This record gives sequence, structure tokens and C-alpha cells, in this order.
Amino acid sequence: MNLLNFIQQYPDEQACIERFKAQRDEDGIVCSKCGSREHFWLKNKLSYECKRCHSRQSLRSGTVMEHSKLPFRYRFVAMHLLTGTKKSFSASELQRQLGHKRFQPIWEMLHKLRNVMGKRDGKYRLSGQVELDNAFITTLIPDEKKCEKRKRGAGSQNKTKVLVMTESVTVEKPKPNRPPRRVNHIKMRVVPDLKADTATETVREQIDYQSEIQSDDSTSYKKLNEAVQSHEAQVLKPEELSKLLPWVHICIGNVKRLLLDMHHQLKNEYLQYYPDEFCYKFNRRYFGEKMFDRLIMVAVSYKTDFKSRIYNRTFYG
Repeated sequence: MNLLNFIQQYPDEQACIERFKAQRDEDGIVCSKCGSREHFWLKNKLSYECKRCHSRQSLRSGTVMEHSKLPFRYRFVAMHLLTGTKKSFSASELQRQLGHKRFQPIWEMLHKLRNVMGKRDGKYRLSGQVELDNAFITTLIPDEKKCEKRKRGAGSQNKTKVLVMTESVTVEKPKPNRPPRRVNHIKMRVVPDLKADTATETVREQIDYQSEIQSDDSTSYKKLNEAVQSHEAQVLKPEELSKLLPWVHICIGNVKRLLLDMHHQLKNEYLQYYPDEFCYKFNRRYFGEKMFDRLIMVAVSYKTDFKSRIYNRTFYG
């Protein structure tokens, strides 16, 4: 949805409330106490009242907006900006655009939306031919590790490990200067380390057992045959990685660029929310204007588990 259409369809708070309610009604309202599906709508309280036990639940209850007092239109503007661009928006820029006085609620709102994006993608597993590699994203050094001697390379305290997985299909006659594979869906998971057990468990959760994985010969992947039917590990030189694992490295480069455009400092505990957004949008890259409506559906259907009590702006992710 382009900007002009968004302004025309959602000119005020009431229009956003009506659209959000329409999606909730379509999904169906279930009483949390007695399980009844029949309710009264209390317009003046923005709540549903059960016809059987008369318990009430607000329009925000059970959705990404639960426990939030921000206007519905704030959330709609954020969803429009997130789905209307290939890149992303920082919380400080969104705060400026909305004219909101406090940074914390806007930052939390964006992370909650990214959280439900990740939950939605978590319903699906990759299958077929899958490329696998790891990325190292620069993050702030945790307080408990600042006193340690600074390490170099992959073991550095300011490098967070991310496993990147992409479905790809070999193209018989690729176009000039195009990858030899066609990409389908992707996943990215932040991991605490690159031990073989950690990588194997992550693959078991994110990739179907019948899949065929291609990777380099890293010791992190030596147990992958326990998680998938086929694993082909090749000894690769750095200059060969982009040819044999093209889409993994394209995605790694793109997500790093996305983070550089928004942040100079990022805490590793909030890193996962950004790959969640990137993967959600990439996997729906052909949805076009429908992506906004699909995100409304996700916002209504999924309850976020994001929590934060950080009020020092220096340490936001």
C-alpha cells in the first residue's frame, strides 16, 4: 500500500479501530473464561462482553497491542512503514515522525511487531535444498564481559553468531551476473555459540528432516546428519563461498546493511528481532500491497512475549 492510499483509508484513529476490530471479528472472539464464541460489542469501552458469562476482554487483548496504551493509528503507521519499504525504520526516526514525546513506548512497539513477525515465520520449516552458513554481527559487549581481555575473530565478545538458512533451487540456465540458484524462503537464528550440538538443534527446529543441506566443512556442522536426511559439506575457499552458497551470503550482506542503516550500537539480546523482520519481509517479497493487510492479521492473531524495562537510551537495541 502506498502512502497516499494509506492516508485515504486510515485518516484517523476511528478508521484504524474499525479495521482492527474487523480483523478480530473475522478471526473469531473466544471467551477466555467459558470458551463461548458469542459476544456483545461495547463501543464506548472498545471491549467485547461474553453473552454467557458476561466477562469482558478489550479489543487489544490477546493481540500484539495487549498492555499498550499507544493509539491504534501509531501501530498502523508503524506497520505501513515496515511493510512499505524494503529497508526498515529506527525507533528514533519513527518517534520523530509520530511526534511522540517518549522514546521507550515507540521502541517497544516496533520490537513487538518484529516479534510477531518472527512468530509467524516460526510456523514454517525450510525444505528441499538448503544452504547453511553463519554470520557474525557486531553488537555491544555485555557488561559482564567488559572486564575480560578482548578476543579477536569469531570469538570476540562483540560478535554475535547468527545461523543463516536459505531454500534454493539450481537454475539450469542462469542469467548473466545472476546467482546459479533461485531462492525461496529464508531463516536466521541468533545462537549463543557455534558448537556442533547448538547448530544441530537449531537445524532440527528450523529445517525439515527430508531436506538436503549444503555447507562448508566447519566443525559446527559435523553432526547435521542427525537432523536432516542429507548433508553435503565442502571444503571451500573464501572466494568460492559466493558461488556455491550464493543466497546465504547475499542475505547476510543485506541484513548487515539493514542494521548499519539503523544502528551504530545494538545489544545482542535484541538482535533476533531484526532478522525476524528481514526474513518476514523477504519471504513475502511478492505479496506487494497485500503485505500490510497480512501484517494486520498477524498483529491480531499473535500475542507478543517481548518485555523490557530499559530506560537508558544508550543501551537500546
